[in-house]
Amino acid sequence: MRARSYMFFYEEDPSPHNKILLNFAKLEFNMIQKLYQQEVGVAVRWWKKSEFATKFPYARERIAELYFWPFSMNSEPKYSSFRRITAKLVQWMTVVDDTYDVYGTIGELELFTQAIQRWDIGCIASLPECYEAIFNAMVELFDEIIELLNAVDGELNLVLQFLKKASATYIESYMVEAKWCHEGYIPTYNEYRYNVTSTLYQALTIIFIAFGGFATKQTLHWISNNIPPIFQASSVVARLTNDLASHKFEQQREHVASAVECFMKQYGFSQEEAYEFINKEINNSWKVMNEEYLKLVEDIPRPVLDCIVNLARICEFLYANCEDKVTNCALLKDHIVALLLDPVAV
Repeated sequence: MRARSYMFFYEEDPSPHNKILLNFAKLEFNMIQKLYQQEVGVAVRWWKKSEFATKFPYARERIAELYFWPFSMNSEPKYSSFRRITAKLVQWMTVVDDTYDVYGTIGELELFTQAIQRWDIGCIASLPECYEAIFNAMVELFDEIIELLNAVDGELNLVLQFLKKASATYIESYMVEAKWCHEGYIPTYNEYRYNVTSTLYQALTIIFIAFGGFATKQTLHWISNNIPPIFQASSVVARLTNDLASHKFEQQREHVASAVECFMKQYGFSQEEAYEFINKEINNSWKVMNEEYLKLVEDIPRPVLDCIVNLARICEFLYANCEDKVTNCALLKDHIVALLLDPVAV
């Protein structure tokens, strides 16, 4: 999107500029835009084939909006397979999010959590059909990952092992929040923070490592065994920016307490004071990310580190000014048009 702005400024610059170079830049932008359109098209077809709209009428359909996650992690054309898979995965995760937030009962969610942990559909045989559909969609997605990665050099078994572990931990964190909501419990900030699901972004990063050709034992163990500080900081930025943007809407219905409510209860803060404290937490997390990036850049591939930092950056963009651009998708319309629909005039 910035590329469009740069081209416009360059073209309007009164000083002499290279028109041939500018035309090549416009043509390249339009060619790559076609690639992005194809990637979103794959996600749309997968959504329709899985019948999410009919099986999960409570779930948000935000295909183009969710594409901003894989796109932001790395937009280079050579990582197209990664973006195609991740676009599907974030859709699946959004359905899971909405299922735990607004649809499932505690009993149903406990059985579904067990099914993911054990990788056993038999745990949910007695549940409504939608749970089986969610489970089957995940299995099909893993099968597609296996098929694609068979053609890529790397630690396939280790990738799948860590990806399943991250998925199970991700689901467990939702179960914890569902119980808090059911019991009307407002956790302390530390409880809330420890349950902040960095494993969502861990799973996305593992997929990037696998499809990007970075799947060595060293890199996979680094990202999977103990959540690195740079990853924890990125996840905190993502969670807190989301909370600032969505907590007012979410508290209008039955929903787990956000970081704002946790701060207000634990410290006796007003809402304004909680906002101020959370913004300081976000700034401190960026300091940690920058420091850790410089420490790790010699040992961990730079694209992997960029991917982790970009997850925080896209969340700051999507939830800027306390606005949830994913739920209120009209706020993202102009950006979607610029990225995916309107070519640059040559």
